[in-house]
Amino acid sequence: MKTIHIQFNERSYPIYIGQDLISDYDLLSQHLPHKKIAVVTNNLVADIYLKPLLDSLSPHKDVISIILPDGEKYKNTDSMNTIYSDLLKNKADRNITLIALGGGVIGDITGFAAATYMRGVNFIQMPTTLLSQVDSSVGGKTGINHPQGKNMIGAFYQPKCVITDVNVLKTLPSRELSAGLAEVIKYGLIRDSKFFEWLEDNIQSLTEMNPEYLTEAILRSCQNKADVVEADEFESGIRAILNLGHTFGHAIEVAEGYGNWLHGEAVGVGMVMAARLSQCMGWLSDEDVKRIVRLIKNAGLPTEPPKISVEKYLALMMLDKKTKDGQINLVLQKAMGEAILTKDYDFKKLRQILEQSPH
Repeated sequence: MKTIHIQFNERSYPIYIGQDLISDYDLLSQHLPHKKIAVVTNNLVADIYLKPLLDSLSPHKDVISIILPDGEKYKNTDSMNTIYSDLLKNKADRNITLIALGGGVIGDITGFAAATYMRGVNFIQMPTTLLSQVDSSVGGKTGINHPQGKNMIGAFYQPKCVITDVNVLKTLPSRELSAGLAEVIKYGLIRDSKFFEWLEDNIQSLTEMNPEYLTEAILRSCQNKADVVEADEFESGIRAILNLGHTFGHAIEVAEGYGNWLHGEAVGVGMVMAARLSQCMGWLSDEDVKRIVRLIKNAGLPTEPPKISVEKYLALMMLDKKTKDGQINLVLQKAMGEAILTKDYDFKKLRQILEQSPH
């Protein structure tokens, strides 16, 4: 087992990465100071992984299970109210600990519920998808979607720990694995060019779910994210570089309907669009863009956007949380392994990139 520590001014918490951790009560119990536990999961994950977790917890703790429907479209206020109602029905007080057993949707909803139930209770992230293991479970972003925008309602709220069991990826559909690889590739593009080169050399081993290579990719991704979020917990500065491709990607997700494009698929295309705009700015070479497109394609991800009009793109991009005073700020690449948040790009060239999508 590998351990990374996230360091903030007033607190620190570990990310554990290893195999068969879901049923490791000795590890989990270190972060369960109270008797009552609520495991929040979805129906698909529950069928496979809820019983092993409950078998580990139930002899020692008073556990309730809250099972939500699976899918991005359920990342909403209805799901939040289901969690609140079950907690209240079971007379949960401030000594409850919530465990988020699932992917990014479950992690985000559970974290936001923990942040707001009785003004804040403990929670633990137990991510079951590659995307959530390398991105959404790390750094304390929680929230839900609104029909007009993704992740528009939420809070920064840190878990007590993150328990990443690499073995759960064995049951992950290949499309979901590829979606997670988009966020892995992102770290190579924004701050770790050596990692990007490693990914180019080993992408086949990752798509084949080799546990040794997956563990290494998760470890290096989490360390990169830890370094960024430690420097900027509340996204007031450098943390914004973690959103490479996301301004384009979130627009695609909303326009196409939540869940029709997976988050990682939309981000993969978004990173290609950001790379092309960075090339228009003279920051990336033609060969740089070809390498980016090739790696994203080899990860099993789309590299061309869906049919969306330029005006719809721009309207949705205006809803991005990085937009300030009516100006769309974008994360672009100054070089391979170097990203910046900037408003100083050529808007005409942005329109040209958006116009290249087939519509």
